Amino acid sequence: MSKGLIFFCCACAILLFTIINISVGPIISGKVGDDTVQIPKPDHFETYLNIDFSWGTANCQYFSDLYDKAKKIIDGDTLKYLYEWGKNECYRKKGMHDMEYTSFIFNAVIGFVCGLLGLLHLFDVKKEYVSKTGMIGLICGFIGFVFSFVYVILNGLVYTNYYDHTNIIYKRDSDGVFAEKNGNDYECLYYDSPSNFHSFYAKYSDLIQKQYNYDKDLKDSYSDSKVSGCSMAPSSCDDEKIGNIPSNILNNNCEKIYVRLDDLEDRITNKDISDRFLTTLLLSLFVCLANIGLGIFGFLLYRTPGDF
Repeated sequence: MSKGLIFFCCACAILLFTIINISVGPIISGKVGDDTVQIPKPDHFETYLNIDFSWGTANCQYFSDLYDKAKKIIDGDTLKYLYEWGKNECYRKKGMHDMEYTSFIFNAVIGFVCGLLGLLHLFDVKKEYVSKTGMIGLICGFIGFVFSFVYVILNGLVYTNYYDHTNIIYKRDSDGVFAEKNGNDYECLYYDSPSNFHSFYAKYSDLIQKQYNYDKDLKDSYSDSKVSGCSMAPSSCDDEKIGNIPSNILNNNCEKIYVRLDDLEDRITNKDISDRFLTTLLLSLFVCLANIGLGIFGFLLYRTPGDF
């Protein structure tokens, strides 16, 4: 296969994968991006601030200022999982928003332009400009790789660490269990540390699992009194152990505690959101590889245009 044909194929791959990304991107499609965050004032913990958290226009400097103010008053895990977490989440979500638009648009343009130039040269049109086309491919491939790679990193961080604040879903296993009996206590399965309340919430990467979407078998399991009689609101599990245990749990001598039937999903929208994150992440990795190929073969064509 000639260098020119490989150059053309790399450009076509960039264009194809980017068109798919534009179609399914979680932010571009509007599936995520609008949120509201509640965070206590550093100097008055009883008062909560309701902050508009639209990813594209989020005021991350405000979160940074809250963190700087909190550092003078608070330390340890409270500072880490509340104010530092909020600052990092803002910068990462806003960064992913900006890079999703930037990388997708730029890659669509360079895929189209380089593909068109490569196609023209393959039909022996303007072959004297092959070296310039190679230089364009080298520059665009390098920039496209950087943009796509940054997007992959931000997508991965948001996908595995964060969640929608306006649609918080508590973690549970595939059977709907979120706590188990240990001695006389019921221990929360997803407890991490006293201040890390984020560990109880399902992240975007968790939402692909069946227990966070419509699951007929899971719903049918609630016809068993051992399940329905041992269920309660998962929000009760906000520490290492459940504090106030309701009478139905004690009377049934439950070994496991399940989420309530009303907390189970009737739709598959959560899986759709998670799929969109994962799809764009994987396809952007392929775009990174195609950009590397575009840059390498662009350089080779620049050096030896006669080998097109």
